[in-house]
Amino acid sequence: MSKKDGRLVIWPAYIDAGKSRSEGRAIPKREAIDKPTVDEIMVAAMEMGLGPEAERDKHYPKEWWEKPGRVLVPKKGPKTALVKEIASRIKRRRG
Repeated sequence: MSKKDGRLVIWPAYIDAGKSRSEGRAIPKREAIDKPTVDEIMVAAMEMGLGPEAERDKHYPKEWWEKPGRVLVPKKGPKTALVKEIASRIKRRRG
């Protein structure tokens, strides 16, 4: 995937409260959630009207031995703001 196609990659590690910043968490721990899944990210991105695309067979580079998958979304604003909104929607959904 090239940066020119206008999409952002959202890995579950970006919003995982169990990860440290050096392990890939991109948002503050208080805004993160426990063990997010690609499916949860997909649902949140659909609610936001982003038209997400899941790639379930992808390895997260920092944990190449695992296959958590990833979600591709169109670039609409800053990545950090998008990731925070996705985490917030998952938190609300989980109750």
